[in-house]
Amino acid sequence: MKQSVVNGLKFLLFVGLGFGILYLVYYYQQTAYLEDCALRGIPEAECSLVDKVIADFRGANFWWLGLTLVAFSVSNLSRAIRWNMMLRTFGSTPRLINAFLTINLGYFANLGFPRLGEIARPAAMARYENISLERVIGTVVVGRMVDVISLLLLTALGLYLGRETLWNWLLENASLGDRIGGLQNLIIIGGVLGLLGLALVWWQRKRIAATPIGGKIFGIINGFVEGMRTIGKVESPALFILHSINIWAMYFLMTYFVFLAFEPTAGLGLVAALVTFVAGGWGIVVPSPGGMGSYHFMTQNALELYGVPGQDGFSWANIAFFSINIGCNVLIGLIALLVLPRINRHYHPLPPGTEAAPGEVLN
Repeated sequence: MKQSVVNGLKFLLFVGLGFGILYLVYYYQQTAYLEDCALRGIPEAECSLVDKVIADFRGANFWWLGLTLVAFSVSNLSRAIRWNMMLRTFGSTPRLINAFLTINLGYFANLGFPRLGEIARPAAMARYENISLERVIGTVVVGRMVDVISLLLLTALGLYLGRETLWNWLLENASLGDRIGGLQNLIIIGGVLGLLGLALVWWQRKRIAATPIGGKIFGIINGFVEGMRTIGKVESPALFILHSINIWAMYFLMTYFVFLAFEPTAGLGLVAALVTFVAGGWGIVVPSPGGMGSYHFMTQNALELYGVPGQDGFSWANIAFFSINIGCNVLIGLIALLVLPRINRHYHPLPPGTEAAPGEVLN
């Protein structure tokens, strides 16, 4: 009962965070939109940002929006293949369909409760494929670490390719650097305290491991370490890297397709799409449902760098957000929720070390 209350409060906190950021973005853009309407002599009653977003969504090119669903599915297929490559290092032969559907189930769960998918996905895979949960979690964490590295590399690429636009923006907001510089001491203190905390945990690791909660935590850590080793044990490291690249290439294409679908962004080009994609990627990191609010804030500000008015940026963010979350996460996630129990009703995973028949891992 107590845990249910805690989970309920966490849910309200994360959802409230998402709605709060989204409301602030909407409030400021609605105010700017009313000022723009006043300059053009349009009555306030005819200036609703919500109506504009709906009209822009209806006017979007649904062919390009449909391709976001294709790119999303291709990225998840590569993610499923990459995941199975790691799981096979344990001697298991997981089915590709189970990996693909549990990944989509995880995205769907994240919409209801931020980061819930990171639990639902490995739990479902461990259940259907009869693999140790700690091992599955370890491979999921490893996959996420590769994703973080990928996002950092793309961020560096975006900063390099968009350096001229970003530099001009910094020159126009010179005082921003002074304000950020004031956080330097706080960051240093936080880093030192974090290192001291880790040293204390390491010093008392045996006592911590002896407790029920500590034992569980160290079990997860051991699973993570074992999962890290799977990268060097996969059958084809080059193929592992190739699928990792393809995952993020498809993510980028999803953003670019939405660019092409919306008239104010259709002619901005690949660099603007990359900068917006990177900004949105960091927005999704914020623990709100699907990046709600934070994704809007980050992408809208990125688009403003390339001359897209805030109101149009807000429309673009909503078109991208709802196309990806409703068209991809909800649609395919519901299919996964319904199909997974059915296709695994009479499925019995092969014991570790047993060779699967040709095509069996796909069924």
